[in-house]
Amino acid sequence: MATFSATDFDNHEQVVFCNDAKTGLKAIIAIHNTHRGPALGGCRFWAYPNEDEALKDVLRLSRGMTYKAAMAQLNLGGGKSVIIGDAKKDKTPEMMIAFGKYIEHLNGLYITAEDVGTTTQDMGFIRQSTHHVVGLADTPGGSGDPSIFTGYGVYLGIKASVKHKFGEDSVKGLRIAVQGLGHVGMNLVERLSAEGAELVVTDINQDSVAYASSKFNAKAASPDSILATDCDLLAPCALGGGLHDQTIEKLRCKIVAGAANNQLAHPDHGEALRQLGILYAPDYVINAGGLINVTYEGPSYSRDKVINHVDKIYTTMLEIFETANKQNLATNIACDQIAEQRFHLNKQ
Repeated sequence: MATFSATDFDNHEQVVFCNDAKTGLKAIIAIHNTHRGPALGGCRFWAYPNEDEALKDVLRLSRGMTYKAAMAQLNLGGGKSVIIGDAKKDKTPEMMIAFGKYIEHLNGLYITAEDVGTTTQDMGFIRQSTHHVVGLADTPGGSGDPSIFTGYGVYLGIKASVKHKFGEDSVKGLRIAVQGLGHVGMNLVERLSAEGAELVVTDINQDSVAYASSKFNAKAASPDSILATDCDLLAPCALGGGLHDQTIEKLRCKIVAGAANNQLAHPDHGEALRQLGILYAPDYVINAGGLINVTYEGPSYSRDKVINHVDKIYTTMLEIFETANKQNLATNIACDQIAEQRFHLNKQ
């Protein structure tokens, strides 16, 4: 299991491997960059097929958090953690408490939060062994489920993408395919439906598909066919890495804008989309709403301040598109360059 030579290592500052035999905890914490501040990123609980895949995921995700924080103008660096296992079968309160102890050993260098497979309740258990955790329940100082704000930010990013591509930002009458109906995906579907979009949805959980079909009049598609759906906009809201050589050639959309992290399997796939005339909304900008929200947690938490900050995703996205056009670059490359300028500003 190579680390320093891993393709996605990208000069990470620290990678910590956590093992607690008593609770069965096997986790990896990756700290990518702390030039702007402590690394903040969620804890993902996932049944990876092997340890190499877990390492690859945490390295890619932590790197993305550095770029996300920089583009959202937050005084934070990028980090992420993954716990290897089936969240429905293996997760226990004792395991999450044990994980919190490893976070505490980092003395504030890494702050965790919710991600796929973890909940506000899990953050409460982690809180028992460390204060370096956000995304707590809706209690004094906490802010509840951050996916609401992620969904809102993705909705704004979609409207900005539509504005750039079609000249106006209304999604009414547009055919939008949504891949993934977790908390964020379902929140997005609700917002798009309310504005009159024609929706096609998929998820590995058929109950979620059935709910979206009945509640929001969405058409169901199979997970295997959603990327080839003839639509105006494709919104990937499941796990990352779905856009690669084999899938991009199947796309029949004009815009890709969704909540999933690391949608492009490789940066070069941003150029592949551009060559096809498909506008790509950089994922770490469009999905930053949840991160923005948890940074406001504390005694003076203000939902209005969070909304005002998340609202900036719309203008930021338009600026990225304009910069990419002027420089004749793929949008992901233009965005990366802006982010790198920001998170290297405080480099010692």
